[in-house]
Amino acid sequence: MEKTVKVTFCGGTGSVTGANFLLEADGKKILIDCGLTQGTKIADDINWDPFPYNSKEIDILFVTHAHVDHLGRVPKLIHEGFRGKIYSTEPTHALALPMLEDTAGILSDNKDLHLDKIYTPENVKLALTFWQGFKYHEIIKITPNLEVSFWNAGHILGSAMVLFVYNGKRILFTGDLGNSPSPLLPDTEKVPDVDYLIMESVYGDRNHESREDRRKFLEETIEDNYKRRGTLVIPTFSLERSQELLFELDSLVENNRIPIMPIFLDSPLAIRLTEVFKQFRSYLNENAQKAMVHEKYLFDFPGLHNTLKSEESRMIGNVPNPKIVIAGSGMSTGGRIVHHERHYLPDPNNTLLLTGYQAVGSPGRLIQEGIKTIRITGEDVVVRAHIVTITGYSGHKDSDGLLSFVGDMQETLKKVFVVMGEPKSEMFLTQKLRDNFGLNAYVPEQGSSVTLPC
Repeated sequence: MEKTVKVTFCGGTGSVTGANFLLEADGKKILIDCGLTQGTKIADDINWDPFPYNSKEIDILFVTHAHVDHLGRVPKLIHEGFRGKIYSTEPTHALALPMLEDTAGILSDNKDLHLDKIYTPENVKLALTFWQGFKYHEIIKITPNLEVSFWNAGHILGSAMVLFVYNGKRILFTGDLGNSPSPLLPDTEKVPDVDYLIMESVYGDRNHESREDRRKFLEETIEDNYKRRGTLVIPTFSLERSQELLFELDSLVENNRIPIMPIFLDSPLAIRLTEVFKQFRSYLNENAQKAMVHEKYLFDFPGLHNTLKSEESRMIGNVPNPKIVIAGSGMSTGGRIVHHERHYLPDPNNTLLLTGYQAVGSPGRLIQEGIKTIRITGEDVVVRAHIVTITGYSGHKDSDGLLSFVGDMQETLKKVFVVMGEPKSEMFLTQKLRDNFGLNAYVPEQGSSVTLPC
């Protein structure tokens, strides 16, 4: 009798966020990611709809990495009765607690949707008791016919592709694929002999600037802002983008490429996460490890200030310009960045620098698209500041990078399922895979299932 694997696309189709896939094989029900769908706010209302599966029946959850659009609904899974195992890499295991606690701290304030009953400290703690960290390439035996391993995705610290080997067939879930080479991380690994591929497509229809251009644009943006004696405000994701940006700024300051000025890392979460980077230094690339040989704070250069307390954050407004403020969240959906945007966006001498993906409908996307007035914390704010976008600092592979990734495994691929992108990106990349490699590539619909012969 032919063996098969069933894959159901429960989330992350037609959308960059909300990754959630169900794999069924050998009588086991296995989830890959359980993330928040994010758009106009940190968590859209769709997140609180029932899961399309019985949480109590899930045996294992594999988490590809620690961004909340991949693990943010774990407390909901626990709340609905999940008592299985959670597997990830060791750094993701370490990053999970601060990421989940931060998410819970924000969402538990929502009493209307009763999120305070879901995002409880007890549910977060319970999740960690089920959680186990593994090294890259360590074999996890699920059944006699099914084994799993993590491969380095190069996206953020500890990010992984999940490779399932069932009855000899190799099924790869990419999670998010890194924009290699990264200032901090090793390149995305090449995974050989893949039969079935479920891959992300965030930038499936467009390319980034080159590495040289992105640093040049960053340097020019800082210098232009300095000359105008303005404030440069950078919304950034607390995990990875903040650390990469600090690494670049460290280099620019130490090599006298930009003037010395106050630089504020105004993100308690980013400061806390940076300590995990210190703990897992061996997971960084060689250049980053060499730059961090001293047992000091991971990033420490002239002008840098870490503002943990809210009163310290409020005092930033009293510091004379020019200055730089880095704060979360990366899509301006919440966090301290919204207060800085309310304060600094009306002044044409200031600059807002966008370095990461901005989801459709998010405040960051609206500003990026040229909106002249935006509502922030209940107040209409006029946008007069300079708006600059540098995509080269994205943590995701661009269109050419995604094609190259698939090109390395095209000889063995039987089917490719393109997910985790806006519909335009998914369709564009799918067509490119068909045209360039003659592959059976598809964009699955939300909630649909496929049966893979093994």
